Parts: sequence; C-alpha cells; structure tokens
Amino acid sequence: MQKNQPKTPTFFQSIMPVVLMILLLGLNILKFNGSPHIPLIGGTLFASLMGLYLGFSWKEIETGIVNGIVIALQACLILMVVGMLIGTWILSGIVPTMIFWGLKILSPSIFLLATCIICSVVSLVTGSSWSTAGTVGIALIGVGQGLGIPLAMVGGAIISGSYFGDKMSPLSDTTNLAPAVAGTDMFSHIRHMVYTTLPALFIALVLYGLLGLRYGQNTMQMGKISEIMNTLESFFQLSGFLIIPVILVILMVILKIPALPALLGGAILGGVFAVIFQGATVATVLDVAQNGYVSHTGLESVDNLLSRGGMESMLSTVALVMCALAFGGAMEKTGMLPVIAQNILKLARSTGSLVAATVLTCICMNVIAPDQYLSIIVPGRMYRDAYLRAGLHPKNLSRCLEDGGTLSSSLVPWNTGGAYMWATLGVYPLAYLPFAFLNLITPMISIFFGLTGLTIVKNDGEGNVDKPASQMGG
Repeated sequence: MQKNQPKTPTFFQSIMPVVLMILLLGLNILKFNGSPHIPLIGGTLFASLMGLYLGFSWKEIETGIVNGIVIALQACLILMVVGMLIGTWILSGIVPTMIFWGLKILSPSIFLLATCIICSVVSLVTGSSWSTAGTVGIALIGVGQGLGIPLAMVGGAIISGSYFGDKMSPLSDTTNLAPAVAGTDMFSHIRHMVYTTLPALFIALVLYGLLGLRYGQNTMQMGKISEIMNTLESFFQLSGFLIIPVILVILMVILKIPALPALLGGAILGGVFAVIFQGATVATVLDVAQNGYVSHTGLESVDNLLSRGGMESMLSTVALVMCALAFGGAMEKTGMLPVIAQNILKLARSTGSLVAATVLTCICMNVIAPDQYLSIIVPGRMYRDAYLRAGLHPKNLSRCLEDGGTLSSSLVPWNTGGAYMWATLGVYPLAYLPFAFLNLITPMISIFFGLTGLTIVKNDGEGNVDKPASQMGG
C-alpha cells in the first residue's frame, strides 16, 4: 500500500508549538528559576505530536530531530574543548597573569570602553567571536570583577566587541556565509555593512564610556584590587611568557586553522605551561582539564573568580544546545517552520517592510531554530527571490542577514551562540543583553534604513550598480 502524504500544517498549527515553548520557558525560568532544558523538550514533544497528527511517521520526525542536532555537534565539541582550555589556563597562571596586568593597567572609568575596543580588535583580526570570548574575554571578566564592575556590563561589552569582528572580518565564517546565501560577493557585503555597524559601534563606545564614569571615582575598590593582585602573586608564578599560548591561539585562528584544533592546542599548551611554570603534575593537569580548577587561596573574591572551567562544566550547556536544536529539527521536518516563514513573507510588501521582515525573521530563527547558521541560511533562502523581485541588490539582503542573525544569536540563552557565551563568560545572556549595545542597536539601524531607504541599493539586473532606493517607499 502507498503511504499517504503528510498534510501541510496551517499557520495556527505551526505557531502552536512555538507559543507553548515560549510559555513553558517563561514559566520555568521566571517563576521557578529553572533552566531552559525541560521546556525545550516540552516544545519538541508538542511539535512531534503535531507532526504525528499531520501524518508524519515517528521515524521521519526522529530523523529530523537527529539531523537538527547534528548541525551543532561541532559547536558541542568546541564547548567541551573551551572548558578544558579555561581549566588549564587558570592552572598554568595564564588567566591569573592576564587578570593581574589588567588590574594594573586598566582603571574602572575606562574599563568597559577598553573592553569593547580590545575585543573588537581581536575579533576583527581572528574573525571569531567564540575565540575572542574564550581567550581575552575570560581574562576581561576577571579584571572587571576585580574592579568591582557589574559582570552583566562587562559581558555586554565583551559581546559587543566580539561580534563586531565576527560580523565585519573577512576571516569570519558568517561574513562568508551571508553573501553566499544572498548571492553577492564578500567585499561588497562588508562595505555595505559599514553603514549599519560602524554607527552602532560608535554609539556603543559612547555608552560604555558614559557607564564607566559611574565607576571612575570608586576609590573604595583600590584596597580590594591590591588585595586581589597580592593574592594572585602569592599563589601563582606570574610571567610575561604565560601570554605565549594566547598569542599562539590567536595566530592559529588568523592562519585559518579550524577553531577546534586551535583551541585544543591552546588547552594542551596550558597544560604544558602549568607543569613548567606552576610545578603542576600531569595528573593535576588531566584532572583540571576534566573537572575544572578549584581555587583555595582563602580570599573569597579570587576563589570565586578562578574556580571554574573543565570539560564537565560544559556538559549542561551541551545538553541545552541539543534540546534546543531538537525542537528546531522537529519544526523543520514537519514543515511548520517553512509555513511560519511563508506567512511572514506575505507581510513584506515594500522595501521597508521587506528589510524589517528579514531582520525580525533572523532574530526569530535564533529563538525557534536556535543556531546562528540557520538564522542566516533559512531567511536567506526565503527572501532571496523577494529582494530580486523588488529590484534590490543582494547585498541589502546579506547585510540584513548579519544584522539580524549573527548579532542576535548570543542574546538567546538556548541558542548555540548564547549558550557558548554563557558557559565561557559565566554571565547569563538575559543579564548581559541590555548592555550588548552593538547587538541591540545594529538591527534597529538596519530597519530604520530600510524604512527610510537610506543606504538601500537597487539592482541593475547584474548586481553591480549601486542606485539609491529611497524612492521605493518605506
């Protein structure tokens, strides 16, 4: 007997699992102070039941779930390696050395501004927000904590700087992916992103400078800072040579060595340096790589700062990523995700609404199908023909994909980007979200330009003539 074809879901049927998942997430996180894991599983269960109702077999749904998780296996491996790197870099004195010099050089009044600039430069050179957060970001969190600056603000400054380079560097995978999906070349794409990203960075730097003024007169912290620095000097052999692994990891990323072996190499170097500089045994290095570093200095602020890392510390985050992508896989396989996308596309009847729909769809994709790459690929495929029909240059689409997709991924706790930053920096994404100014402001500027027609470029049919589209309407 021939199997009946599954039914196409209605918009109401498609949106129901999303609404239920959001309600469960809100209830569990806000009321019960729980984690997102179980609500995401609940959303996956409801999406699967809806798929069975539509006529899909469990085998088909299960395949969709597994395929959704497979997308993030590399990210899961990187997370575990970063856990090892954090542990061995603390044990070796690499992180304590960077914290010590950071406390010595940076003052509270300029710290947030300097943090954003440092991360912007490193991420622009490496093309990787993850590598930036996993190297200098770890140290800057410690410096900020020592200076008495709220970690949510520090996390926001790190995220803003890290994602500036992730978005603008030709070495970044998303900077290569977005124009490829949209149908334009990378350098046209980068030049077009300047209009939205540089103003957002300038505004962010001004805001970080103003926030820093609140802590400029914080003289009460100086005694605490000296105490932290003295403790670090007493319990670790601090040396400029300990910065070598950081430089080597950044160089490996610049030379386009994939993130996984580059970060694993950094973790191994951390272990070697722990033996050389701190006199650690091989057994201690292996234990810290697995279970993390536990500080026993007797100074609570330092112990809280340094007791972290290890592969085990990342397993909850790995589980979170898998739960989230299981939901996205079920929604994709059963056809509910495309139906939601098609209904959004119907609302885009002008240049302004098309740009706004693209940016908002990318953001929603980071929530529903929580992976940064999916938030670029799926909307890119959806809107490519719509931009061509509207006579718009493909670089308008590629810019929107990055303005909405790349920058919002780190703001969603269960997205691969947000989960990584949460696990690496130790700051909850919803806590640093209000201070991730670049990530918040850039999509707003992008939508504003779409509504006004500013910097929107028409296509001449060959994709190589830039004509203002301000006359097309908002």
